[in-house]
Amino acid sequence: MQRFRLQAGNWWFAGLAMVGILLTVGVRAVSASDHLDTPTVIADPAADIGDIFAWTSSDGKRLNLVMDIVAHQFSDHLQYVFHVDSGKSFGKTTATTFIVCRFDAAGVAECWVGNADYVHGDASNISGIEGKNGRFRLFAGLRDDPFFNNVKGTREMYGVAGAALQHGTPMDGAGCPQFDEVTSHSILDTWRHTSGGAAQNFLAGWKSSSLVISVDLDVVTSGGDLLAVWGVVHKVPRAAPSQAKSTAGKTPAIPTLGEPIERTARPLIKTALVGGPLAPDNESDQRKEAYNRVARNGWAKFSSDIQKTLGLYDGFDGKCGNQWLADTKAEASHRYERLAKILADDRVWVNSKSAVCTQFLSVEFTYLQTPGAISSDCGGRTPNYDASNIFRSLLVNGTTRGADDGLNHDDKVHSTTDFPFLAAP
Repeated sequence: MQRFRLQAGNWWFAGLAMVGILLTVGVRAVSASDHLDTPTVIADPAADIGDIFAWTSSDGKRLNLVMDIVAHQFSDHLQYVFHVDSGKSFGKTTATTFIVCRFDAAGVAECWVGNADYVHGDASNISGIEGKNGRFRLFAGLRDDPFFNNVKGTREMYGVAGAALQHGTPMDGAGCPQFDEVTSHSILDTWRHTSGGAAQNFLAGWKSSSLVISVDLDVVTSGGDLLAVWGVVHKVPRAAPSQAKSTAGKTPAIPTLGEPIERTARPLIKTALVGGPLAPDNESDQRKEAYNRVARNGWAKFSSDIQKTLGLYDGFDGKCGNQWLADTKAEASHRYERLAKILADDRVWVNSKSAVCTQFLSVEFTYLQTPGAISSDCGGRTPNYDASNIFRSLLVNGTTRGADDGLNHDDKVHSTTDFPFLAAP
């Protein structure tokens, strides 16, 4: 909408328009890092990726991958795909390994890891099944969803911010609300509580269909040791052969991918930034649908959507300009440009040379602090990272702590070493 353009002088009107939106933000936008994000996936939860996790095994030999699907079963009309890009420096990859899985009506899985390996069978037992060439192990079945979120506290926090805007809190030329100290304290405190009490996990006990793969690193590192992982759900092309035909005789070729309808990598990018609270529902849905379908060479155009929303988060602590990578020396309209461009390239980065995985965004932190340097930590995202609160804090105060929803772990204990990693549902 015209009133949301990043131009000095227009943000007062944007603030007035934002008030009603903030006060009516729905659970869909904040219930999880990517759960139920567009009308398309709401209509078919089997197409909705909740989260993507990627990290190296403790012996340094494998890449572990998890794709959570909101539905309680996989669809025989969809393809579930990990893109594992590889390269030698952050932001630049030169090769891609496609890991493609599909299911029949009975839930029997069929998966390819590029041209290196293939498996067909029932992968619902916790030990999973191994590829014909022994290059990967697959599990596909119900597990506990490791994501945790204080949805009510987040909604109530937006309400506090909206009320302050309604009563005259101005925005600066970059779109950052200039909340006073009392309001800022109320925003952050409200975020950490549920209806004034202890924070409650909306997703406690939430179970999801989990696609879990542990693959030999040399299969996915042909372009270099830095890996960039993202997940996509595609429709099965109409001309695709049935599993019964494709598994007859020799190993079938990796299938052609159909129309993409959902993609996810880092937490909260799409639901909190691309489809953030600055836009009415219909506009937000249109942008998120486009985000899900765009080819990778079109990702950069969403940096403008992200940039608009970054200003809102930057103001929550009452200090504009202290967001991670905010450029306070640039013109106001360019303050959040650098971070927006990095986040628009939405992939989970993993240093495959490290078997130590303790820090979300470690690859990004190291490279951006010292260009060309490679993190000693694998980075990535394990099921035990408090990734969302780290991300929120970076957007609010430029550090990894201080802006959170009062929760720092799931109600179940997950493993980073014992396949299939996620706790039983």
